Formats: sequence, structure tokens, C-alpha cells
Amino acid sequence: MTDKPIDLIIVGAGPAGMSAAIEARRAGLSVCVIDEGIGVGGQIYRSVLKERPELASILGRDYLAGQELAREFLASGSDYLATGTVFMIERDDSDDFLVGVTLPDGALQLRGRYLLIATGALERPFPVRGWTLPGVMTAGAAQTMLKSSGTVPSGRICLAGSGPLLFLLAVQYIRAGVEITAVLDTTPWSNWLGAVPFLPAFMTSRYMWKGMKLLREVASHTPVIRGVSALEALGDGRLNGVRYVAGGKEKRLDVDTLLLHLGAVPQVNLAMSAGARHHWNDKRLAFEPILDEWGETSVERLFVAGDSAGIDGAEAAVWRGILAASQIVKTVHCAKAGICPDRQKQARAELRKTLRGRRFLDRLYRPPVNFRTSADDVIVCRCEEVSAGEVRSIAAGGAIGPNQVKAFSRAGMGPCQGRMCGLTICELIAEQTGSHPQAVGYMNIRAPVKPVRLGEIARMREEGGHAGGEPQD
Repeated sequence: MTDKPIDLIIVGAGPAGMSAAIEARRAGLSVCVIDEGIGVGGQIYRSVLKERPELASILGRDYLAGQELAREFLASGSDYLATGTVFMIERDDSDDFLVGVTLPDGALQLRGRYLLIATGALERPFPVRGWTLPGVMTAGAAQTMLKSSGTVPSGRICLAGSGPLLFLLAVQYIRAGVEITAVLDTTPWSNWLGAVPFLPAFMTSRYMWKGMKLLREVASHTPVIRGVSALEALGDGRLNGVRYVAGGKEKRLDVDTLLLHLGAVPQVNLAMSAGARHHWNDKRLAFEPILDEWGETSVERLFVAGDSAGIDGAEAAVWRGILAASQIVKTVHCAKAGICPDRQKQARAELRKTLRGRRFLDRLYRPPVNFRTSADDVIVCRCEEVSAGEVRSIAAGGAIGPNQVKAFSRAGMGPCQGRMCGLTICELIAEQTGSHPQAVGYMNIRAPVKPVRLGEIARMREEGGHAGGEPQD
């Protein structure tokens, strides 16, 4: 234990968090990494170090590539707090970061000079009729079950939505011997035309060949119904079917499980709670933090890396983590900063290579407005059971932003704190008032960002640079 603050606190042990920790430890910085999972890897590399030969061929090479990174991180000497949930970020009188963390044995407060948020992405809300029925899950949740325990749903399964993850999960299920009733692809045909200008760069990227292989494997084993323009989950108390429209014709499938996916968006709540400025990305239809080339936010010494900064995938997350850490090393540990320029040059070059082709994917899988918002009778805030119609009515009555809607309806006040409804509510207000989402804004996010007991806060202990190397002067 030392009174000095930790040099670098990292929230998230996914690709960005692990790579940043490795980079910082190589330069001798003290590092503490906090993650909600029981093991390293984040969402993309969840349970990657478990010895499960039977899952290797199912999950694929890209997943197994995370093993080397995870092992290197665990050997780096970083202090690693598993099953830790960050609920608060503040600054003390000396301008250090104070990070509140809940752990199974209580809460503690860490003090650090630099903070890197690498909490990754979450799935975009997909509010269709019936999406709250038992039997309806997100594709991401289904993949988490597969990675963590090798579990798959039983019965008749349907996947619906768009984006690479939808087809990746379909392939993984097929390899696991799961029979999929159908894949309902909601990608509009017009998106293909809009993506054409970005096709040349995509054709020279590794995404193209990987994507073509995935699509061929899915199409050879299960029906893929494209151009789906409407979707509804059916059932009385539990899912029993899916109604959809494709090519102007309405059809029904009898299914037991519906897995929805409409792309991923950055997790922004933690960075917003710390005061970092964000902007609405019109191309990706989501709020993203405003960053410099190293990943530093508008809040001095607060960095964001990985999919928390923008959805670019695991490889890009690794290099963004390295860029952020190398800049922190350059600032904190000037005696060893001579290595930084070359390392940063390499990281920027690798990041450019990794991002080649991403604009094609962003444009192709841009979700249509009818799936981002919803009909008036559809619940959009699941925690507080607020419908789209209620949000529209409040906006029509003069509410100009999510915080006013929250005050009148409690939308966004539940345990998820707007993570499952924030974007939908913003776009519903924008639609109703004729405003741009940037003008509408996002909910005011304040601590506690995640649920925490008052008793835990009362008994919270304070720790400084207690492991992961000695803090640098």
C-alpha cells in the first residue's frame, strides 16, 4: 500500500484494456485493471482461457487469437480486479481520479493519475412488438452463453436483424449442430447502393473474404430471408412465433427462440458521467466521445479506447489501447518516452490497415429508422415500462430532450440507466420535434452509474497505488 496514486486505472479487460495495460507496464507504470467479468477477455474474448477443445472449432480463429493477448496481460504485473463494477468517477483536490468500485467483498475507492475507459460496446436497442416476451433475446446475449458455458437454446430458433455479429452467431450455431429455422435479414436493399462508393477499399480488406465465407456457410445450411421490412414477436406469455414482411408479403414462422441484433454502439455512460464531451455520429447513428488522435477526451487525462470510442472491432481496439497507453507513458514517464514515437507510428499504421473497409460495413448495416424507433404501443424503456407513444406524447407537449422525458415518465431511471433505451428515446424525440439528435442530446448520466448499496458506499475503503508496479514520480 502506498499513498501515491496509481499511474493508470483501466476500466475494462477486453482487447483495448489488456493491450493498454501491457504497454503501460512495459514502461514501468503502475496499472490497475477493473472488469465486471469473472475472467479476462471482455465480451469479444469472454472465457478465452478456458480449456475447451470442443468449442475451438465452433468459435473460430478470431476468438482463439485472444488467448495470447490474455496470457500476456495476466503476466504483465498489472493489478487485476475481476468481478468489479465501476459506479463512480470523480476528481479529488489534487486532481487525481477517484474511482468507486464494487466487489463481492465490498466497495473500494481507487485513486489514479490517468484513467482509461475501455468498456466496449453494447447492442443497439431493437424495439419491435413482442421484444419483451420470454424467448426473445439479443444475439449478443446468446453468444455470451455460448462462449461462457457452451450453452445454446433448444427448440426452433430464428435470428433477425442485421450486422456481422448476426451472421457470425449463425455460423457458430451451425458448427455447434444447432438447426436454425431462418435468418431474417433486415438490411434494406437501398443500403447496398449506398455502400458501393466504399466497395474498393472493402475489397482490399480482410473483412471481405471473412464476410463472404460467413455468408456462404450460413446460406448453405439455413434459409436467409433478405429485405425484411417489418418484424413482430408473437406469443401470449411466451414467444411462439415471428411475423415478418419481406417483398411486400407478410409471413409467419413458428419459433421458440428469437435472437435479435441491430448492430452495436459504444458504451458511453461511464465517460459521460465523468464529463467527457460526446457528439452524434450521423454515419453510425450513435453518440461517441470526442477524442484526440491518442484517445484523450475533453477531460484532461481521461482516455477512451476500443469500441467505447467507436465500433471498429477487436483488432482496432488493440491498437487504440496501445496508442492511448503510449501517450500516457510519454507524458508520465518521460525517462522512457523515447520508445513512444516509433511505437505510436507503428500503432497508427496498423490501425489504418485494420480500419480499411469499415466504412463499407458501416454504410451497409446502417439500421433503418423504422427499426430504431417503433410503433406507439411498443415498450421502449423496459425497466420502467414506458412506451414509444408515451415518449412521443411528452415530446409533443414541449419536452425537448431525454431528461425532460425522464422527469415525466421515469424512462431511463431503471437499473440499466438508459443503456437499453437512451438512443431510442433520443431518436423518438428528434422524430417528434423535427430536431437533430445532437440538439436533442443524451440523458444526464450521474453517479452511481451502476446500482450500488448505500451500505457499500458507507463502508467504502480507499486504496492508492497498491499493486501493478510502483507509481512513477
